[in-house]
Amino acid sequence: MPKLRVHNLTVTLDGFASGVDQRPGAPFGDGVDGLHEWAFAASRDLADGKGGIDAGWIERGDENIGATIMGRNMFGPVRGPWQDESWTGWWGENPPYQHDVFVHTHHLRPSVPMAGGTVFHFTDEPVETVLQRAFEAADGKDVRIGGGPATIQQYLRAGLVDEMHVAVVPLLAGRGERLFDHLGDALDGYRVAEVVASPAAAHSLLVRR
Repeated sequence: MPKLRVHNLTVTLDGFASGVDQRPGAPFGDGVDGLHEWAFAASRDLADGKGGIDAGWIERGDENIGATIMGRNMFGPVRGPWQDESWTGWWGENPPYQHDVFVHTHHLRPSVPMAGGTVFHFTDEPVETVLQRAFEAADGKDVRIGGGPATIQQYLRAGLVDEMHVAVVPLLAGRGERLFDHLGDALDGYRVAEVVASPAAAHSLLVRR
């Protein structure tokens, strides 16, 4: 049975998954410099044929993924109505997804096909509908939520997330957007199945009870 998975979702010691004032020069906002350095370093290790704890989690995050869901804030820094359709994501002409990506937004625009097979679809449908579309696009594979925190919270509150990998890094942000805010009792149905740490990050895997 295909799953909805969250992978490599990185938070600070005080629980922030992003900073404030996201913009082209600061994709993750202010106050969180180095938040994803563990993932960048692990990806470089993989490219060099090296292993390790962090590299292993990066690999797991890509296994058997057939579609991705993300929020408007992850897709880019543009807010409100699209002034034009020139923005096509942070990732250049050939994004790393290479499959269908569903972007939650209240401001719709036509789908954007990119090199390598990535197609960005823009939707304001309920999370259940978007997930069904993503499962259909994934054609038997799992679906991954890329972020950001508010989008993941929607799926957690709806009880749709099957497993979630969270990496905690030794940083303090003090402000921004927390991953585990606004969830009520949504986490009651999960347990921590794995905990392992490297010098760069502490990794936990939450799964359904």
